[in-house]
Order: sequence, then C-alpha cells, then structure tokens
Amino acid sequence: MGKIIFIDVDGTLVDYEGNLPDSAVKAIRQARANGHRVYMCTGRSKAEVYPPLWDIGLDGIIGGNGCYVEDHGHVVMHQLITLDQCRRVVDWLHERHLEFYLESNNGLFASEHFEEQGAPVMQEYSKRKGNADAAQLTVRQALPDLIFGGELYRDDLNKISFILSSYQDHLDSKAQFPDLEAGTWGGKGETALFGDLGVKGITKANAIEHLLSYLKADQKDTIAIGDAKVDIPMLKYCAFGVAMGSGGDEIKAMADYITDDVDKDGLYKAFCHLGLI
Repeated sequence: MGKIIFIDVDGTLVDYEGNLPDSAVKAIRQARANGHRVYMCTGRSKAEVYPPLWDIGLDGIIGGNGCYVEDHGHVVMHQLITLDQCRRVVDWLHERHLEFYLESNNGLFASEHFEEQGAPVMQEYSKRKGNADAAQLTVRQALPDLIFGGELYRDDLNKISFILSSYQDHLDSKAQFPDLEAGTWGGKGETALFGDLGVKGITKANAIEHLLSYLKADQKDTIAIGDAKVDIPMLKYCAFGVAMGSGGDEIKAMADYITDDVDKDGLYKAFCHLGLI
C-alpha cells in the first residue's frame, strides 16, 4: 500500500464558490494510479457531496467532521446524534428563535424560516471567502439540496448547524448540551456566523484512526491536507500535514508544508512536492 491521503473539501479541494480545479482532479487520479489512496475528509455530510466530487474517483469519504467513515462503499463507522438529542436541540433552537438546518447523509433539512434569515448570513460567509457576487447569493444557491418542510425530529443526523445571533448562543449551546460537541464556523470567535452541534468526541483524527484500523494500515503512511482550524486535529494525527496557502494562520503555523491557494493549483503542487505524482 502506498500513501493514504486525506483531503478537506471546502477551501482545499474546491474553492469557497465550489469550483473544482482541473489540476486537483489530475493530481488525485495520477496519485491513485500510482498506488496511493485518497479520501475526502470533510465537515460536509454525504448528502452535500455533489457529483463532480464523486466523479474524480476517490477511495472513500470521512464526513460530518469525522462521524461518518466510508471505504469503497463500505460503511466503516457512523456515529449519529440520537433522536432524543435532536429533539432537545430543535426545541431549544425554536425557543431562542434561532434558525438552523439538520445535516444527514439522507439530506439537509431546514427550519421554518431559514431561507429568509439565512440569506444575509450566507452572503456574508461568501463575501469573507472572496466571492465578488456574494450580495446576490441565495440560500438555495449556497445549499442547493436543502429540504424545506421536512421532519425536524430525526434519528439520522450527523450534525446541526444554526445561525448565531451572537457568540453567546454558541457558549449557551455548549453549556446546554454537554453530551454533544459544540463548535462554530464561518469566522473565528465573535466573528463566527454559525454554531454547530455534533456527536461528542468526534474529530477528523478519530475517524482517520478508525479507517486505518479497518485498512490495517500504518499511521506513518498518512498525509493530511486542509485549510481551517477544524482540520488541525487531522494534520496533527497524520505523519505529514499540508496547509493551503489560503488557509488560516493557526493551521499554517503547525503544518509541515504550506502549498499555494486552492485556485492556484495548490493541491497539485502539494502532490508534486510530496512525490505522489
């Protein structure tokens, strides 16, 4: 077995407008032809992985920031938020008038007023990622498979994302649900746009460990590539860590190598540097 490469999606494999560089596809296909394994390792649930990504030809996916692990169609691990946990979170969010969407492998399910209240938040998120047309972005464009009017008490959830009215909402969610993993995204600290709640103790690193055990593979053969704070555990766990040039200062400070931006063939350049292709 060659190297085992774990690639974050947003900001690493694709840019924050969802553009997939041809050079990234070429790099992955050449690396796999050379005997290496390549996995997506993403915060997205499987329902958010659209055909262009699957069409690359990958060995599998780690999704939901580590709660779901799949190898060649075989589910290695899947840890879910329980129905009771979901019910408590949904009721709490309704009580606080915080709009949200539920993330599962079967779809993304929006709260009643997420479309209107989510639009300015998704526009701000897109603007921060450098999209010149962010002001025209709609929720349905940002999350094309979002389901409205679906059941909100569910037992198939990987994660719940909710709009923050202030950073205090995240702190309160952490105190309210100690049995879940509380995080934020879309900004650092007070600038965060979303809070999220997922399975306790789940990280991308933990998921990689499960996959290596299943593959009977060695940690010394692993490479992780990412751009954000949530990717730091997998870069720490893997034998070699690569940060994208457009990534945050925290991940660049601890990476073994910093490549170029995603839209400047950063992934391809990293594969070349590492001798994978």
